[in-house]
This record gives sequence, structure tokens and C-alpha cells, in this order.
Amino acid sequence: MSPCPCGSNIDLSGCCGRYHADEPAPTAEKLMRSRYAAYATGKLDYIEATCAGPAAVAFDRAEAGVLQLGTEWLGLEIVATRKGREGDSEGTVSFVARYRQQGTEAALTETSLFRKIEGRWFYWDRDSVAGASSHSAGSDRVGRNDPCPCGSGKKFKKCCG
Repeated sequence: MSPCPCGSNIDLSGCCGRYHADEPAPTAEKLMRSRYAAYATGKLDYIEATCAGPAAVAFDRAEAGVLQLGTEWLGLEIVATRKGREGDSEGTVSFVARYRQQGTEAALTETSLFRKIEGRWFYWDRDSVAGASSHSAGSDRVGRNDPCPCGSGKKFKKCCG
């Protein structure tokens, strides 16, 4: 038994592994976590299958495979979610994904947009308001007066903080 890379402290097979085996993720956050776990375990078929819209157009399987080489995924932090529950048709998940590549630790900070299509959640795009940035580990903390990473336009302390 191995723990799920998504940080749930549950065995992979009982957590994100079931979504990798084609069970639909019930929420946008569960899909986000399962996509992180897929990157961490090299399941690029799952990454590709859970993209739709602009994300599906932008996904380059060969490039994703090259980027995976030498990348060790270190942890996922969900910063905020908005909508994306079982009864919703869209939602956002803001997260920080930590990784090590070629001996250097870094983090990807993003607010992802998700849409439910025919009962299944899909990664749709990055939030163009919040954008995405990649930076070195240790600088991935949001300050109280920084803009909230969920993309609301409010200060973090007045929103998700």
C-alpha cells in the first residue's frame, strides 16, 4: 500500500487511484487532486483524458512526457476552491504544487478552471485573472494583503485567508 500523492493520507488505490481507473471524480477539487497524483505517478493518459476545451487543445503529450523526466512531485496544497461541488457545473481550484527538477525545488501556483460535461469534471483552463506562476520553493506563501489566489480580486485576508 502506498499513500496517495495528493496528500489525503489515504492509500492511492482508495483515493485518486479509483479516478485513474475511470470512476468519475465527484468534485472539481477531487479531479484536481487526482490530476496531481497522475502527474506524480506518470499517468499522462489520465491527464490527457481529463482535459477539455482550451486545455485539451493546449495539451501536448510529447512535451508533457519530456517535462516529466527527472521531475519529483513533493506535495500539493489546495489554497482555495470556489464552486465545483457535485451539483455545480463549473468551479475553480487554487493550488500550489511543489516539485524538484534537476535538484532544484520549485512550486507551481495556479487557479484552475473546471467544467462538468455530461456528468464528468474536466480541467478546462487556467484562470486568466489569477494566472499562474512558477517560482522557487519557500516563496509560495500568500501574504494577508496580497490578492487572493482564487481570483476574486479581493485581498487574501478578506477572502480565502
